[in-house]
This record gives sequence, structure tokens and C-alpha cells, in this order.
Amino acid sequence: MAPKKAKRRQQQQGEGGSSNVFSMFEQSQIQEYKEAFTIIDQNRDGIISKDDLRDVLATMGQLNVKNEELEAMVKEASGPINFTVFLTMFGEKLKGADPEDVIVSAFKVLDPEATGSIKKEFLEELLTTQCDRFTGEEMTNLWAAFPPDVAGNVDYKNICYVITHGEEKEE
Repeated sequence: MAPKKAKRRQQQQGEGGSSNVFSMFEQSQIQEYKEAFTIIDQNRDGIISKDDLRDVLATMGQLNVKNEELEAMVKEASGPINFTVFLTMFGEKLKGADPEDVIVSAFKVLDPEATGSIKKEFLEELLTTQCDRFTGEEMTNLWAAFPPDVAGNVDYKNICYVITHGEEKEE
């Protein structure tokens, strides 16, 4: 019976990788997610609840979050949100993300001189007028996270890095 289990495990790993969520991330990424989980778990009970989300959002200045919004966030999980569930949720969200080189290539279409940057006004116009349009608040958040340089240029390679790795590249 043991050989069948081993064979089945190998087949599962070959098809979709290990079922262990911790194998989806590098150790440094797991540590960063653990730190984020600890920050969100305001009452330190090992479970992220609606009240934890309300409290952490309040510390970030979002005071008027509706109960329905918080409930929707918590309901994204299949059950109580412990660290393993939290990590699994991130793994599922990231599973469909394009690799960094694909995203950079998409930006390069908008950068015919291959400068590695795009004018803020041009990018803002595209993001607010095409397809899934960004709201004013989303644009404010984007510029807060990725401020343009003094000439008004946005480093799209850094944006791509953060999208795919979750942290700012150190230069």
C-alpha cells in the first residue's frame, strides 16, 4: 500500500507541485507574510477576524469601513484565517499572476526608447481611461507607493518587481 501512496504523491507533485503551501514561497517570503499576519492579528489569538481587520484598517486611517466589506474579506477564506490559511490565500491570488518578464514586456510597449520609465501623466491617462479603469483613490495609492522622479517619470521595472515579488527592489 505504501508504494501506491508514494506514487500518488509523486503524481500530485508533478502535476501541480507540492500540496504544502509553505513550499510555494521562499523562506524570506514566508517570514514577511508571518510579520504581516502578526500585524493584522491585532488581538494575538492566531486567527484574523473581522474585528482584527477593522482595527488594523483603523491604524492605517481607514475608519469608516463597512461591516459588509469586512465580512466579505473574511469570507474569502474557507474557514478561520490562521497563518496557514492566510498563506494559502496569498498563494492562490499569486498563482495566476504573470511572471515579471511578461509584465515588464507589456510596459516596454509603452516605452519605445527603452528608458525603463514612463511619464506619470501618460500612465495615469492609460490607467484611468482604458479597460479596468483606476479610480482617483487607486491612482493616489499608486503614486504614494511608486512616486515619480522629479522629471515626472515612473520606474515601471520597479512596479513590476513589486507586483511579482511583493517588496521594493534594493539598488
